Amino acid sequence: MEQLDLFAAMANEDKERNEYLELVKKLNHFAELYYAKDEPEISDYEYDTMNNRLKEIEKAHPDWIVPESPSKRVGWKAEKGILVKHNVPMLSLQDVFEKEDVYEFVNSMKAEFGDEAEFLVETKIDGLSMALRYEEGELKLAVTRGDGITEGEDVTMNARMIPDVVRQLKEPVPYIEIRGEVYMTRKAFEAVNAKAEEEGKKTFANPRNCAAGTLRQIDTRITKERGLSLFIFNVQETRGVTFNTHLEGYEYLRRNGVKVIEQCFKCRTADEVWEAIQKIGEMRGELEYDIDGAVVKLNNLSERTKLGNTIKFPRWAIAYKYPPEVKETRLLDVEVNTGRTGRVTPVAVFEPISLCGTMVSRATLHNQDFIDQLGLGIGDTILVYKSGEIIPKVKDVNKDKRPSDWQPYRMPENCPVCGHKLVRDEGGVDLKCVNMLCPGTLVNRIVNFVSRDCMDIKGFGTEYIRKLTEEKYIKDIADVFELKNKRDELIGNKLLGLEKNTDKLLSAIEDARKETPADKVLAGLGIPGVGKATAKELIRTFGSIDAIAGADRESLVAVQDIGEISAEGIYNFFHDEGNKELMERLKDLGLNFAREESEVQGTALAGLTFCITGTLEGMSRSEAESLIESNGGKPVSSVSKKTSYLLMGADAGSKERKARELGVPIIGLEELKDMIAKG
Repeated sequence: MEQLDLFAAMANEDKERNEYLELVKKLNHFAELYYAKDEPEISDYEYDTMNNRLKEIEKAHPDWIVPESPSKRVGWKAEKGILVKHNVPMLSLQDVFEKEDVYEFVNSMKAEFGDEAEFLVETKIDGLSMALRYEEGELKLAVTRGDGITEGEDVTMNARMIPDVVRQLKEPVPYIEIRGEVYMTRKAFEAVNAKAEEEGKKTFANPRNCAAGTLRQIDTRITKERGLSLFIFNVQETRGVTFNTHLEGYEYLRRNGVKVIEQCFKCRTADEVWEAIQKIGEMRGELEYDIDGAVVKLNNLSERTKLGNTIKFPRWAIAYKYPPEVKETRLLDVEVNTGRTGRVTPVAVFEPISLCGTMVSRATLHNQDFIDQLGLGIGDTILVYKSGEIIPKVKDVNKDKRPSDWQPYRMPENCPVCGHKLVRDEGGVDLKCVNMLCPGTLVNRIVNFVSRDCMDIKGFGTEYIRKLTEEKYIKDIADVFELKNKRDELIGNKLLGLEKNTDKLLSAIEDARKETPADKVLAGLGIPGVGKATAKELIRTFGSIDAIAGADRESLVAVQDIGEISAEGIYNFFHDEGNKELMERLKDLGLNFAREESEVQGTALAGLTFCITGTLEGMSRSEAESLIESNGGKPVSSVSKKTSYLLMGADAGSKERKARELGVPIIGLEELKDMIAKG
């Protein structure tokens, strides 16, 4: 019996260790999406729940802790732009979730510093952390948090585009570094997403990710347009001026026109601190920006210095995370919409409820798999919450309140707009309409077709496309090349501007028709899973679009990086009767369907992959990619263990570091040419 118990204990321990390793893997994946790519997959609450479980396991089994554990990391390594060393670490805060944790923190501070200890309770803005360095009152540098310890990214030029960033302090001191949070108001965020949707571009998940993506991109004009805001919440370091308390620092900053955190409550007892946290929680819906908690910190700076920091957190502050507000409501219907990319999305329509101060009545249901996980049916009582305080989501179903005539919901097999049969997208999760004539996707299909990575028709903007589709001049992508036959009509109706502008665009369309290579034509068709790289690989393998159209599923799967789902999508696309007619029209119009023999000069680089970084002397990146491809090689966008070589020029970025870490050989342009010559 004892032996059985021992085996059971060992099995449970193995199970828990596997759970721990899986949590490390998942949390690192979600953190990379959040910090490095500004594309969160899960809510803060879901991440925090997983992270708390990881901490529980690490506390019980400290010998299991692996070097890559999220508990050992503050932020995320900076990978873009110019890297800057931190003068003062930009640490994160210890998160707490219960009232008891708040009282424990306050009482521990009281035990350390006596009843005179003062606390500040402030809103925790949901944005991107940034430090500003001033010398003699002049703004010299703005840097992101990056890894929080060693280095961040220089974003000075973009920071200067933010109205809240003061460039010259009224009361200059030799040096001061301040830290704040870059954020977007909900109004600014909605305007950015509305414009992106209108232009057929990808929208942002929430204001935090929009702010982060904006601050870290290259074009300062975009930063200026998007209307970022900034709150300062700490003085990091000073020379020539001294503050005794946090509030004294705020007073100095206010006198100098710097915008500091608006909601700041001074408290002395644990009860007062908790009351302030509750007040901030109640006002969440009234604020014009998102917050993801309340910060509790000591006011006295000498007390802070005495306590110091852990490797990740200051010991003198905590962040209370509010639980997401969850309410019950009844599911009235499920609407199915076909988006501009062809993706078909189910949307829950429910009895209106108030969440975080706003009325909501709709929430995305993502896909059939998500609906099945919930076990959802019309008439169900559902639990709805707001992810990131802004996006309504369905959390669960109250099965105890299920109606007697309940049936599980199934998404339709056909597009709700055009009736065309839907197909599974890459990964087998989403459904897509691949009908090239579907009105629900037409504008975005044309935008994709004329884009730089496809037909590259310069000057053919979204507004022109929208006008031409609304006026029925364009009903499918082939109609783009028939516009020349309507020249006088287009000029008369001023759909493309005056005569000169119309002729210029029609000339660009004609040039694209004659000169665009077959792989770019293929990429422009909008086949699920067939982008720029996959189109090149298909044309390289089969030689022509006609050969691809005639290929069976097995032949398609044999192509590098094409799985069974992608192969099925390609096969179905070319065997659809409507698409067959479209392809015949494009062929008759004279578009390039076959690879030019001159495109392949040799096979010296066959089977090799190359990632390019830095500035190559005497050759652009696109020219280098063409050189590699024409000799049988394959350009890739990122470095991995499978990369054969990193082709590096001057001013290389983080890819050089990653290549060295992975042992990927690094070569220059001359070495590449030698490889081709010797091949």
